Parts: sequence; structure tokens; C-alpha cells
Amino acid sequence: MSRIIEAIKRRLPRLPNRTQLRLGLRVAVSALAAFILAQFLTVPLAGLWAVLTAVIVTQMSIGGSLKAIIEYSVGTLGGAVYAAALAVAVPHHDEITLLILLAFAVGPMALLAAINPHFRVAPFTAVIVVLGATTTHIGPIHSALYRVAEVALGAASALVVSLLVLPARAQVLATEAAARMLDLLAQALPDLFAGFTRPLSAGEVRGTQDHIGAAFARVDELAAEARRERMTYLAAEPDPAPLLRTLLRLRHDLVLIGRAAAVPLPERFKERLGAPLTSFAEAAAAYLRASAAALKARQQPPPFAAVETALDAYASELAAARREQLTRDLPMETVERIFALGFALEQLRQNCKDLARCVTEIAQPAAAALAGTDAASSKAK
Repeated sequence: MSRIIEAIKRRLPRLPNRTQLRLGLRVAVSALAAFILAQFLTVPLAGLWAVLTAVIVTQMSIGGSLKAIIEYSVGTLGGAVYAAALAVAVPHHDEITLLILLAFAVGPMALLAAINPHFRVAPFTAVIVVLGATTTHIGPIHSALYRVAEVALGAASALVVSLLVLPARAQVLATEAAARMLDLLAQALPDLFAGFTRPLSAGEVRGTQDHIGAAFARVDELAAEARRERMTYLAAEPDPAPLLRTLLRLRHDLVLIGRAAAVPLPERFKERLGAPLTSFAEAAAAYLRASAAALKARQQPPPFAAVETALDAYASELAAARREQLTRDLPMETVERIFALGFALEQLRQNCKDLARCVTEIAQPAAAALAGTDAASSKAK
């Protein structure tokens, strides 16, 4: 088995969507492990619910599996206890009383699930406990115990497989998603800055912002899973919260720039500020791409000097335009957009510096591990 797994590991980097392939393998192994354990323990229905639980709670990362296991277990326990107690208290010897029991079992659990997502599986469990006890001719308490035991078996199988079979850390997935978002930001910057010299399509700008928002939502989801791994001491990784906050601020910067670029600058400002703005957009985009590559490789952040130089050049041109009183005859709305742009660019500079600190923090564990490996190799020699 170990040779097969090692062979798959060697081949996965050459395959597309290797994260999804790993998930597919883990789900299959979880289902098989739950089924085999169910046969040894003679679980009712050949371990049907144990296998289904293992399939449901095996997620993309260890943190995702932990979240699914906790929610599924809490919902199952709550639904089983409530349905068993209700079935014992309410006689149900015919179809009418069984319907009444089922209504009282499912209704409150559905309300609880609507209030608290941790109990989403509670109504489903209540149905299994009530109807399972009727169809298998066992008591409601035994039906609830079987249901809880099967879910525990499936959850344990899923957790062990997630930890041992091609484990995927949520921190790594979150870092890769953050790098993809930085690439999107880098791609969007020149397009948005083009709006200062020519009209932009509102639909294109909205589509770009929507793509960036979806990318941030994915990073946020994976960062939550990474925090869960850290809380359970299954991963010693940097806190993803600073990187998440920086990405959110960078997204807001692009929203401000997009609003400022909704209408092109006046002609005389295009001549003075068009080239500096284009240079700044290219420098900032190159910096974001290089930061994305550094995140993926867990390396130190790229140099920031090109962005600083480009922004200083823009500030100098804007100061010269103000000294020449070019803004005196402009409409107030245009003047406000020019000053809003300056504020957005300054915020973008500060947030890029924060990004450099986040990249450095994430690169430190990799650098420490590499130094430890080198030290061990030197000692062995």
C-alpha cells in the first residue's frame, strides 16, 4: 500500500488539478476503511451510514474535514437524543401516531438547524431514529445508539485517512488561493488604471471586481479551516489572519481606484499624469505577481523600490500640476476624484508593504525547516 501511495505522490505533480485528485483518493479510502471496520464490528445495514458519513465529512483539507466532522457529529448527537427521548415518551403503535411523532421529531430539529448550522443534520438523524426503530423492530434508544455509533465510526475513519493519506493542509491551500488572488489583482491593475486615459466599460469593471471578490471569499474560507487546524495543534503554521486582512485592504484599494477611474481625466491631466500612472500600475502589478510567486514558493518578498519610485514620480507630477494651478478651473467632482486617487495610491503602497511582512512571516517556517535540514546534513557528514 505504501508503495502505491508513493507512486501516486510522484505522479501527482505532473497531473492537472492534483488537489482534487487527492481529495478523490481520500474519499475512496475513507469509504473503504469505514466499510471494512463496519464489517468487523457487525454494524447494522452493512455499515451503510458509517460509509456515507465517511464520504460526507472527508473534505479538501484537514481543517475542512475537522469542521465537517464537528458539525455532523453535533447534529447527529442532538437529533438522536431528541428523537429517542420523544419516541420513548410518545406512544406510536399505528400510522397516525407515527405521523404525529415524526412531525414533532422533525419540526423542532428543522427549526434548530435553521438557527444554528451545526445542527443541519439533526432533522435527518431524527427521521432515521424514528423510522429506523419502526422498520428494524428495535427500540428508539437502540436506534439512536446505532446511529451515533455509525457516525462516530465514519468520522473516525475520515479523520485518520485525512491525516495519513496524502494529507492536504488548509494553510497550504489558503496560501495558494491567496497567490491566485494576488495574480488577479495584478491582472486587474493596468486595466483599471487605463480608465484614467480612456473610457472603461462598467460591465468589465464590475466583472473584474466580482472575480476578485470570489477569490477573496475562497481565501477566507480556507483561512478559517487553517485556523481550525492551528487550534487543534494539527499544524504549526503562521496565523493567516494578517494575510487575510491585507488581501481585503488590497481589494478595497482596487475598488477605490475603479471608482476614481470611472471617468477619464481631463485632457491636460492626461498629458501630465497618464504616463506616471501607467508606470505605477505596471510596477505595482509586477510587485503583486512577484509576491504571489514568493507566497507559493515560501520565499522572501520581492524588492519594493520600483513601486516607491513610480509613486514618487506620480506625486511629483501632481505637485507640479497643483503649483501651476491646473486644478483651479476643474469641476469639484473631478478634483475630488484626483485627490481620492492619491489617497488610494498611498493606501495601496502601505498595503503592499504589509503584504511584504505577511510574505516574510509565511516564508520563515520554510526557511527554518531548510536550515534545520542543512544543519542535520552537516552533522551527519
